[in-house]
Amino acid sequence: MPIQDKVSRLSAISLFTGAGGLDLGLEAAGFDISVAVEMDADCVATLRQNRDWPVIKRSIHEVPSGELLQTAGFEAGKVDLLVGGPPCQPFSKSGYWASGDTKRLDDPRSTTLEAFLRILRDTSPRTYLLENVAGLAYSDKDEGLHFLTETIQSINRECGTDYGIELLILNAVDFGVPQIRERAFLIGSREGCRFGRLKPTYHPPLPIDQPCQLRISPDIQFHRTAWDALGDLQEDGNDEISVSGKWADLLPTIPEGNNYLFHTDKGDGLPLFGWRRRFWNFLLKLAKNLPSWTITASPGPATGPFHWNNRRLSVRELCRLQTFPDDYSIIGTYRSALRQIGNAVPCALAEAIGIEIRLRLLGDLSATSLKPTLAPPKRYPIPPPEPVAPVPEKFLHLIGQHTPHPGTGKGNRASRQQLLVKAGLSVR
Repeated sequence: MPIQDKVSRLSAISLFTGAGGLDLGLEAAGFDISVAVEMDADCVATLRQNRDWPVIKRSIHEVPSGELLQTAGFEAGKVDLLVGGPPCQPFSKSGYWASGDTKRLDDPRSTTLEAFLRILRDTSPRTYLLENVAGLAYSDKDEGLHFLTETIQSINRECGTDYGIELLILNAVDFGVPQIRERAFLIGSREGCRFGRLKPTYHPPLPIDQPCQLRISPDIQFHRTAWDALGDLQEDGNDEISVSGKWADLLPTIPEGNNYLFHTDKGDGLPLFGWRRRFWNFLLKLAKNLPSWTITASPGPATGPFHWNNRRLSVRELCRLQTFPDDYSIIGTYRSALRQIGNAVPCALAEAIGIEIRLRLLGDLSATSLKPTLAPPKRYPIPPPEPVAPVPEKFLHLIGQHTPHPGTGKGNRASRQQLLVKAGLSVR
């Protein structure tokens, strides 16, 4: 992927690369991926099909830091960025590592998060970017953040570095991605430089009743929609995108932008379900004039978001919603492609972060000429919503009064967990 002229290229080591969403965004921001580590066979095939990055196909726990540096062609301290998104998993060993003794990071039993910190210590990059750290944003589940903070501070004491620790909670839709997708990023500079807040560059459209005297910049960018991303694509004819299962014939009865809640006593359809008795993405359908909701890596048969034409999204459509370049192909079965794309970081979000890392943490003045390139353009006109079908007879027996969800922590699952706790049994 070409980047803008007169912009210097910087180096990056990529861990847990997956299908490359985070790395493609950084590439657009002027970073070269000097080496990538990924153990999933289909993800590795995808990376090798599309890019000439050196890819190490092994578990991160089997890759010494020295091999990473040798493959990348750099000495310790010379790499500009270490980046990766360790898979979400519990901080089951946070208590074990709480002492901050970084030598324990060499333990072969260490988790993926600890492996990232081991490589941070050994390669001493100028900056780091850690994505998808589960639970870091929640005040009542901050043991992971405490663990990271203590370990990075210990690395600083041991190595004489001054890595900062800043947590960013960003929604991809605010940076040109046509999808509502919130992610956590931990970011820092070896010299202790502050990154600060990353302000949205795309904004929600103004309400229809907004006072006309409100002054708006003529170059303001509004949130990109599903139509912006998908409006020029034709259905690819893949049988795997057809919807099957118990609820398939109910999907055409739900309007664009709605889910099963349409068919509750608080919706405009028939009272077929109890209010909030199912997951939000149950029978969830895209609306042309809105951003997509978060796409998932392993959707069930009735899990959306579905296309407004009452089918699953094609691989190319999913790539568009994640802002992958159109010339980027995903290798593997449809199910594998869903997993690879659903686990990826939206490329346009990574591009926005990458540009600011260059400017704020690396002091790269050449990046002032960089302009984001991966967000889709606005697409007009937006067609009207698709017609809604009547509810098939086979679902009419569900009509009736349904008990709504009693509230957070009061549902059936929560009640069962409380009973187990009272009985002295573990809850999983």
